[in-house]
Amino acid sequence: MNDLNAIRSQFAALNREHGGRPVAYFDGPGGTQVPEPVVASVADYLRHHNANTHWNYPTSHETDELLLDARAVCASFLNASAEEIVFGANMTTLTFHLARALGRTWGDGREVVITELDHHANVAPWQALMKERGVRLRTIPLDPATGQLRLDGIDDLITDKCKLVAIGAASNALGTVTDLRPVIARARAVGALVMIDAVHYAPHFLVDVGALECDFLACSAYKFYGPHVGILYVRRHLLDKLDVPKLEPAPNEGPERLETGTLNHEGLVGAAAAIRFLASVGSGGSLRHQLESAYALLHERAQRQVARLWQGLSEIPRVRVYGPDPTQRRTPTISFTVDGVAAGEVAGRLSERGLFLSHGDFYAKTVIDRLGFSEHGIVRAGCACYTSDEEIEALLAALRDLQ
Repeated sequence: MNDLNAIRSQFAALNREHGGRPVAYFDGPGGTQVPEPVVASVADYLRHHNANTHWNYPTSHETDELLLDARAVCASFLNASAEEIVFGANMTTLTFHLARALGRTWGDGREVVITELDHHANVAPWQALMKERGVRLRTIPLDPATGQLRLDGIDDLITDKCKLVAIGAASNALGTVTDLRPVIARARAVGALVMIDAVHYAPHFLVDVGALECDFLACSAYKFYGPHVGILYVRRHLLDKLDVPKLEPAPNEGPERLETGTLNHEGLVGAAAAIRFLASVGSGGSLRHQLESAYALLHERAQRQVARLWQGLSEIPRVRVYGPDPTQRRTPTISFTVDGVAAGEVAGRLSERGLFLSHGDFYAKTVIDRLGFSEHGIVRAGCACYTSDEEIEALLAALRDLQ
């Protein structure tokens, strides 16, 4: 599976045509296409195993086993233990749920530190605590010129009043990969918890929660070739301490105490299949070793492609690119504008040539505001495991023609 053609053969979506041209999907940062093994796993569950949990008949037992398997596979994906994996509708819902639970124990004057670079799913839940609990927010600023956070002032921002630092590992708008080490070290020094948004990071860099030494980390399966479900890592010793809103009969121990209502069983089965699909690109014994091998191979290809995309875009008149250049650690996601043409119009013209790109603010509204594009947003191109060099050249050619 480490050959690009073999990978592409697993995605039926790549057979689509639009306007007489094959479709190239550059919209992966907003949600990737789904390979056939994942589609098959979801269909198989719904056809043959569909049931609710913990009842004494075969399909319910099968569902229990499949959800345990999904928890174990997601644990390997994050290098956590299965009892530290919480499932939910999406990262946003899970983070609101976590924020409410934490906020119940915080009073006036306590502080949460957020950043200007983050998706608002890791901003709005903590903003809500300002109204509900009198929590004060402090913000790590963004340098719009570099697309990087200004970390030189974190000692003044993260003080002994801080209860939690909420920070993204990578920017879904600019592709920036943030150096989390000094931020986490400072949080630990003052006794603060750390919540990491890894939604845009996890598709491109293999997460290791042990190495990160974070307390919470969230990602979404639909960003790495799976269905629309969210995954939340919670450090084991915190699971039973969180004052989560829950139904009285619901489990009161382990990750299930944070999971409200009946889960999206087919989605979780699909999430496990997506992780196994990624692992199939690599080699090695354990699932974790296969993932390490796969990510190394995919990262090498993605870095070469994003360098070409950055160079090509930078050479086109009236096209402006944003975020760190490819010599710095970044994801294969590049945002750009075309002078005098609204982002939505650029995306529309490109779609006529079978090139599907997203546009707007991508819910990273503060970033887009700081760049000065609040009205129309920007255009975003992302490389995925199925992106070919030919597709990148087609995108660059289309933008040159648009001039």
